[in-house]
Amino acid sequence: MSRGRRITVDADRLSSEIRDGSIRVVDVRKAADYNKGHLPSAVNLPLSELLLDDSPERMGKLFGSMGIGDEMPVAVYDDTFGALASRVAWALEYIGHGDVSLLDVTYSGWTGIGLDTEQAAPEVRSAKHAVDPRDSILATLEQTEKAVEDGAVLIDNRERLNYLEQHIPGSVNIPYRTLGSPDKIIRPSGELTRLLDNRDIPHGKEAITYCGSVGTLSGLAYYALKSAGMEDVRLYVRSFKEWKALSKPTSKQEEANYWDLSAE
Repeated sequence: MSRGRRITVDADRLSSEIRDGSIRVVDVRKAADYNKGHLPSAVNLPLSELLLDDSPERMGKLFGSMGIGDEMPVAVYDDTFGALASRVAWALEYIGHGDVSLLDVTYSGWTGIGLDTEQAAPEVRSAKHAVDPRDSILATLEQTEKAVEDGAVLIDNRERLNYLEQHIPGSVNIPYRTLGSPDKIIRPSGELTRLLDNRDIPHGKEAITYCGSVGTLSGLAYYALKSAGMEDVRLYVRSFKEWKALSKPTSKQEEANYWDLSAE
C-alpha cells in the first residue's frame, strides 16, 4: 500500500484517499473537539495521550490499537498550525513507520473549504505494528552536546524573544511561525530553501531542531527542513526544557534588537 515518501498531503487528495479507504487518518486534537466533528474515518489520538509514555514499545502498541499496521498509509492533522500533528507523525516515523504524511491544512482549513466531516468514531480493527526505532532521526542530550562541540547545525524554533534571552550555544533561530503560511502548515519548498539560505544554513550538514519542551514546534521544523530538501535531520525531543534543567551551557544575545522578530 505504500506510495513512497511524501511529507504533506493536500486536502483534496486526502479526501479522495479517505473515500477509497486506503489510508488511516489520525486526529490529534483533544477528545472533546474530536467528538464535535472530525475528518471522515479519523481516529483520535490526543498528543497528551501519546506523551504519557512515549517509549517505542508503548507507541507501537498504541498505534496498533488504532488499526495502524506496518504498511498502512497514515495522515495526521490538528487545528494548531501543524505542530501537534508533526510531533505524532514524527513518533510514528521514529518507531519505523514508512508512510506517514501531514495534512497540509488544519482542521479549520479543511472545514473552511467545505470538505466532509463526521461525528461518529469509526470501528477499528487492531493491527500489529513492529517497533524498529530509527535512532537516526532522534537527538539525545549527549548527541546534542556533541553537536555543539562539533559545530553542527542547531536550530531553535522558539519565539524570537525566547531565543534572544537564552538558547543552546551556537544555535540559529528560525521561529516556528515563519515555517507556515496563512493557509498551509508548511510553506512551499522554494520559500523554505530561501529561508535557510538567508540564515546561512548549509543544506548538506546534519541539523538538530529543538524547541521549549516536548518537540512540538521543532517537530514542525523537522518536516519543514525535510520539505526543503535536507536529509540528515534529527529532533531533540526533550528540547530546551531538559537542557536548561540539567544546567547545560546557554548563550544570550546581549546586543539583541528586541524588535527583530523576523527570520527572513
